[in-house]
Amino acid sequence: MPFFSKIIKPLLALTLAAAVLSTGQGCSKDSKPAEPSAAATAQPAKPGEPRTIALSVTEKGYEPSPITLKQGEPVKLVLTRTTDHTCATEIVLDEYNINTPLPLNQPVEVTFTPNKTGKLVYGCAMGKMISGVFMVE
Repeated sequence: MPFFSKIIKPLLALTLAAAVLSTGQGCSKDSKPAEPSAAATAQPAKPGEPRTIALSVTEKGYEPSPITLKQGEPVKLVLTRTTDHTCATEIVLDEYNINTPLPLNQPVEVTFTPNKTGKLVYGCAMGKMISGVFMVE
């Protein structure tokens, strides 16, 4: 029994940790963004109002991502964190001084207007280990 306690238990714990990280439940910089979804790139229904985009924070990260935005077009993000198995408990968008907590299962609105084109990375407060991408045209 001492062999089990000293050797096997730590090995089992490491194996479990590796399995959790490989399923995307941990923080990972290596996750690749999916293709933009049609819903995420749809235009607002009413001119002059911000484009509303629903984002979920799941065990896989911020979804959907990437999302295409237009420079100068106001955007209202509606974010809902649906899991505790993530370090993405807020959204951080440094370029716009946004650092907003995301309570579990509660939609949170964040509004901003992209002011320059290019790749805009947002993510968690842990150095954006869990992140998403806006492609601003």
